[in-house]
Amino acid sequence: MAVGACYPKGFSAGVAVCGMKRSGKADLALLASDRPASAAGVFTTNRVVAAPVTVSRAQIQAGAARAIVTNSGSANACTGARGRDDAWAMVQAAAGALGIPPSQVLVASTGVIGQPLPIDDVVAGIGRAADAMAGTHGRQAANAIRTTDRFAKLAQTSVELPGGRVRIGGIAKGAGMIRPDMATTLAHLTMDAEVPPATLRRMLRQASAASFNAISVDGCTSTNDCVFVLANGASGVAADGPRVVRLLTEALEELMLDLAKQVVRDGEGSTRVCVWTVSGALTGPEARVAARGVAENVLVKCALHGGDPNWGRILAALGAAGVHLDPDRVAVDLGGVPVVRHGAGVSGSAADARSALTADEVAVDIALGIGAGSATVIASDLSPDYVHFNSSSTS
Repeated sequence: MAVGACYPKGFSAGVAVCGMKRSGKADLALLASDRPASAAGVFTTNRVVAAPVTVSRAQIQAGAARAIVTNSGSANACTGARGRDDAWAMVQAAAGALGIPPSQVLVASTGVIGQPLPIDDVVAGIGRAADAMAGTHGRQAANAIRTTDRFAKLAQTSVELPGGRVRIGGIAKGAGMIRPDMATTLAHLTMDAEVPPATLRRMLRQASAASFNAISVDGCTSTNDCVFVLANGASGVAADGPRVVRLLTEALEELMLDLAKQVVRDGEGSTRVCVWTVSGALTGPEARVAARGVAENVLVKCALHGGDPNWGRILAALGAAGVHLDPDRVAVDLGGVPVVRHGAGVSGSAADARSALTADEVAVDIALGIGAGSATVIASDLSPDYVHFNSSSTS
């Protein structure tokens, strides 16, 4: 069955075991288009970047790519010149195995920082993955790029455009080191529309802002984050005109939001997803700072885990966010229940709010009442399991 990144026409994937995962499961995925494709990408803003990020930033400048090779288990980050040589070796190996120019290959890695790749095993694995390419391997690819993830993350959708039907698919990985500094995870997206590279870059940036760039698990930015999208035109439908581009962007954003929420839901030890929306800020950027200040506050995240409607922690986090604020204008709703009005608690709201916080996904709306700026951040709670997991193993 064609799912995930293999859902659009013309895409296939292969996986291989290279020995980087202690489980012995597949730890390399090769995704490829059967024809030339436009390409766009966004990368981590961390100044300490992994070798594959450096390589793929250079590769994607031309706006074209046909393949993405990803290994899991070793981040190939903080590995010096050897790491960069290994990343280029992955590019060369994938190009040779698929019979395409090296300039058409993107590379990504995820796993433990500071650990060199077993490059000979990886190169051999790339050859085996290329020999096993199939359009039915979308789920296998999603599993192969997992590290601490509890489940594979994949999604697919389609959109009817004036010229016909376009399919969009994607896979992602991520559970820890998740913070909204683009990007926040590894994600490989595909579509079978014909899209010029410049248009594809704009589409990806716009869709990223409301999806992968709006999530947080632990407030930690990774060294390896990258989100790629390939558009190969196999459907015969071209992204012509503003309306078609808008519809295609909306569909891409919807799919990316689906994947992004899966990442938050899988946050190491996560039990609840919270959609924090701040409105009425002085500006959009200030709304974003305020939303992140609350969503990533440790005390707020603990209250969310316990289903405790402790709105005082929310107001305290807002006050520390460094944005323009008049406490007497603040209003807060927890799961649709008004708990704060004019900066003070709403009498008799605690029981209903506590009940609302038992849901797997909770919406918290914060109105500042001083402007027109708004922003949304999607975050997880903080459980004892997160602390236990990240203190007991190197991941």
